[in-house]
Amino acid sequence: MPATRVLVIEDDPTTRDVLRRYLTRAGLEVSEADNGLSGLDAATREAPDLVILDLMLPGIDGLDVCERIRRASDVPIMILTALGSESDRVVGLEQGADDYVVKPFSPREVTLRAQRLLQRSSPRSAPSAPLVDGDLVVDLSARRASVAGRELVMTAREFDLLAFLVAHPNKAFRRSELLAKVWDWDFGDDSTVTVHVRRLREKVEPNPANPVRLQTVWGVGYRYQPMGDSE
Repeated sequence: MPATRVLVIEDDPTTRDVLRRYLTRAGLEVSEADNGLSGLDAATREAPDLVILDLMLPGIDGLDVCERIRRASDVPIMILTALGSESDRVVGLEQGADDYVVKPFSPREVTLRAQRLLQRSSPRSAPSAPLVDGDLVVDLSARRASVAGRELVMTAREFDLLAFLVAHPNKAFRRSELLAKVWDWDFGDDSTVTVHVRRLREKVEPNPANPVRLQTVWGVGYRYQPMGDSE
């Protein structure tokens, strides 16, 4: 079985070295790039299983790199940012990132999060019956989803969130609950969930501005309403 490959795009050599040592120790094969252009080239050439991407890069910044990678691939992307404000994190998620870590960070935490992203993005070996709601089909084994026969382009986190909500219809979940159950985070920014729900609505709702499947429960969080129950 080929080694799991992680591409680290980071201009600081010390940070790259630390991450390489921790990730390699965890059994991952690591390649590196120190700027946006070389990172894009490596992402295309090497087809990594995970990209760890710094936002503050020379040349092409990390947000642009993230957007370009996401247009071409559904590879999981974890962003590293020294920008701690909520708006900076939200922009990264809106560009298609699956996870983020704010600097300064623990390299052990980055490694654990990388392993979780890789596990979630891998096809399951045991077959599971697809989840079906009207024209929406969520294939858990293949990690694919489609609406009216059209396959959806989704990040690993988007798929996980959709699968979880469809598997638990008519139940309202707080954002903090979804962070724990879908992201495995004991703490985190609730806007992460908000961004992912917004992106999912653009893919599964007939009218994202008036969602019928992914409903907001004011003062609580979100609920999946099966189409057969929405009439």
